[in-house]
Amino acid sequence: MQNFKDLKVWDKAHQLTLSVYKISARFPKEEIYSLTNQLRRAAASIPANIAEGCGKNSQADLANFLNISLGSANETEYFLILSKDLDYLTEDEFTILSNSINEVKAMLINLISRVRAPKPIT
Repeated sequence: MQNFKDLKVWDKAHQLTLSVYKISARFPKEEIYSLTNQLRRAAASIPANIAEGCGKNSQADLANFLNISLGSANETEYFLILSKDLDYLTEDEFTILSNSINEVKAMLINLISRVRAPKPIT
């Protein structure tokens, strides 16, 4: 068990979620119960699953929640692409958010591989 707030990937995912909430506030009102809600939920699920995994007692459980977080990151990436294609995001906004989500995904993949790595017997 570890403090999720100490993980750089959690902080990066949390900052991404805050950005998604701010930018999606401008989306058309008819999207509030569809794309806006789905994008926000997917983004918030990334740091939430990191936090939940850190509260578990085993490395296997932590790896499982990190994997769920990675799935949410992929879902968020798709919703960002859809938002851009619907002209709800500018090209610059999309680029910034896309770079951020890709960084989070890379960090998660790295952390998952470290958590799943066999521990040497001492």
